[in-house]
Amino acid sequence: MIELENVGFSYRDGEENAITALNGVTLDFAKGEFTAVLGRNGSGKSTLAKLLNALLLPTEGRVLVFGADTADENELFGIRKSVGIVFQNPDNQTVASIVEDDAAFGPENLGLPREEIIRRVDWALKAVGMEEYRFASSSGMSGGQKQRAAIAGILAMKPKVIVFDESTSMLDPSGRKEVMSVIRKLTGEGLGAILITHDMGEAADADRVVVLDGGAVVADGTPREVFSGADVGAYNLKLPLAAAIAKRLEDGGIRTDGAFTEAELTEAIYRALK
Repeated sequence: MIELENVGFSYRDGEENAITALNGVTLDFAKGEFTAVLGRNGSGKSTLAKLLNALLLPTEGRVLVFGADTADENELFGIRKSVGIVFQNPDNQTVASIVEDDAAFGPENLGLPREEIIRRVDWALKAVGMEEYRFASSSGMSGGQKQRAAIAGILAMKPKVIVFDESTSMLDPSGRKEVMSVIRKLTGEGLGAILITHDMGEAADADRVVVLDGGAVVADGTPREVFSGADVGAYNLKLPLAAAIAKRLEDGGIRTDGAFTEAELTEAIYRALK
């Protein structure tokens, strides 16, 4: 779906000095896969997100989106149709005051027929559970509802993958749960999702976790594989809450059989209390 081949990216500071954000990154992202990207501040996560749909171009290596090179200007329209991005603050992505109008903005700019726009808006709002708010003003909605509306606007353009660049960081736990539920639903229907996050619990729910540190990939695997690695602490990562509780219980002599998820922890505690 997306391939990064030895990708590097450098910014220029005010004195024109090069500051390396990514260095030698080689990754691929598969169709229908839910990948969480973790790393401390300054590790290159947001730079990576912007490279995936050519908001930034690599200074070294190349990024291929369904075989198209992001450096090829002739391919940019197709690349940006294929890869949508949802940013941190939903208010910064709102272009219309009414939810339905906001969801229709992207398809309208693609020049689609009115009937197709209506179909896409109906589908997108239903996909994120916002159909009952279609005529509502976004100004009166919660953060989670606003972010779901923003996702609907991206979905209406029918991308093949959505990058969520810390899209849950400004939300309360309820809002985060809403957005994570939408991501899981979409990947179950074949859409690719790449979530840039600081939340270990969100990462634990992903199919795959990639860890960046100093602009390089330092870990890549399933959540269980990554969080059981010996160097997790060195990259400023903590165990997801369920796994941390399980470890504390094990240290206290209560067997949990390496419980990692909430479901596994619940089952382990149930067994221990029987």
